[in-house]
Amino acid sequence: MRIIGISGLENAMRFKQAYWPGLDAREYRISQGHDSAAALVVDGEIVAAAAEERFTGRKHTGEFPLNAINYCLSTAGLSIDQIDDIAHCFDYSPYEQLYSLDPITQELYREVFSRPVLLDQVKRAFPNFPPERVHNVNHHLAHAASAYLTSGWKDCLTVVVDAMGEVQSVTVYNATTNRFEKLREVSANDSIGILYSLVTLHLGFDFNADEYKIMGLAPYGNPERFRHFFEEVVEMHSQGSVRIPILHSNKSREERENYLVTRNYLSVNLVPERMPDEPITDAHRDVAAALQQCLNRTLLHICKHFGEITGLRRLALAGGVALNCTANGNLMRSGLFDEIYIQPAAGDDGAALGAALHRAAATGGIPNHRMAVPFLGPGYPLDCIEAALAEFADKIHVTRFPGLEATCAEAARLIAEGRVVAWYRGRMEFGPRALGNRSILADPGHPEMRDRINAMVKKREAFRPFAPAVSAEQVHQWFDVPALTELPYMIATVNVREQHRAQLPAITHVDGSARVQTVSAAGNPEFHALLQAVGKTTGREMVLNTSFNVKGQPIVNTPQEAVATFLGTGIEFLFMENVLVARR
Repeated sequence: MRIIGISGLENAMRFKQAYWPGLDAREYRISQGHDSAAALVVDGEIVAAAAEERFTGRKHTGEFPLNAINYCLSTAGLSIDQIDDIAHCFDYSPYEQLYSLDPITQELYREVFSRPVLLDQVKRAFPNFPPERVHNVNHHLAHAASAYLTSGWKDCLTVVVDAMGEVQSVTVYNATTNRFEKLREVSANDSIGILYSLVTLHLGFDFNADEYKIMGLAPYGNPERFRHFFEEVVEMHSQGSVRIPILHSNKSREERENYLVTRNYLSVNLVPERMPDEPITDAHRDVAAALQQCLNRTLLHICKHFGEITGLRRLALAGGVALNCTANGNLMRSGLFDEIYIQPAAGDDGAALGAALHRAAATGGIPNHRMAVPFLGPGYPLDCIEAALAEFADKIHVTRFPGLEATCAEAARLIAEGRVVAWYRGRMEFGPRALGNRSILADPGHPEMRDRINAMVKKREAFRPFAPAVSAEQVHQWFDVPALTELPYMIATVNVREQHRAQLPAITHVDGSARVQTVSAAGNPEFHALLQAVGKTTGREMVLNTSFNVKGQPIVNTPQEAVATFLGTGIEFLFMENVLVARR
């Protein structure tokens, strides 16, 4: 079977703009179906996957992922006629009657969520594709499939936590032998993901986009100041359930659409709303700290209960909330489970992969093995790189190396000197993290490096930390984890060993934590070779690793984008395969 999974709801944003004109631009993100993507599964194996934003340059776009689909097809050498099924990671059909109770929601269903809309989009892109081979998959079931069916485990507890699927915010499954037994569902009216996003918006950041910034801000605050507030508004009930009454308080259509009553409650009872251009105060830091602590507590509450009643000692996580590295690290340190796996593209881009995997499992079963480091996006041959170099020839100086060893030696020398380099190699990562193929790298031991990169490259908030990439062989030397711990997806925080924190100022967060990525020779041999070369020059097989992009832009995709981004920032050197690019 050859199956393409897709995500995204193309009409969601434009529907909201039409029915609610004049909102703040950030409020239009209080909507469904962002982060569209496509993934191709052939005979149960993942062949290719990419987010549409990487082709269009429009971050978090929910557009029909035509570019991503065409990339997947070209990678496999297939035409759309050779695809057996297309699976979409939303299925609103069971809720059509619910949406019919209100004229606006009825129109929302008809224009955004309905199956005819999906079929029209497929027909527009692929006029001859049979509509009976287009399938809808429940959103949380797609997320669950993306986690369990890439875990490599026969059975495990699978927990999906996000803002909302069709009508759910949490779904818990006992997953075994490619089947999903639903144990519990929590309504979107009690969504910890929506509450986290509303507070993100309240603190001056973007709903459904900037939640990771709150995670980065939280360690600067004192959670005690607002702990009681969040303990009151998020109720932990028996049987692993959660209730958030302030989300129930929006009664009218207008209130429900933009959570107006909830947001007013935050202004009156928490802190006044902050605008994006206003300073961040101690009160904002303390709110972020208490909110993050509340999320940690909620995730523990849910997972602990269902771990105990099922006796399952393995946990797989997916959904947008599963991208919260602090909550993941807290869960890992809790000892509630022997093993925890978080699917690396845990957001809605990864739901495209889950839809394809679920459909594949339903039509004959698939081999369930642990997902490799997800280098599933486009890679470009040397002639494409040479064409990009020629395009910018009047602005750059090029040095070619005979092979990987010489390339790594030169990159390691520059990093040890305190230079900032971009590393562009192989296939692009699937998911939000740059894991060594579309990365900006530097020495984590330079005290000023974090501020330098924030100022001259990333153009982002100074409070946000950078992550370390470290060889699997050395991770335990620098971080408080057992030897050979595998954290290949940069999706959980761990503690930097106290004796090394002063030596690693560029990647040690204010609370002593770091969002570690481990690199093995099996997972990414070329990046591993670079870390080994860095180890020979600095004594640490470790680099600061951040994504190769600037604020507001997706991670670079093409060689042309790589060179243009290099020239438009303060990055000092760019390595593209075995070619070193410098400014003239």
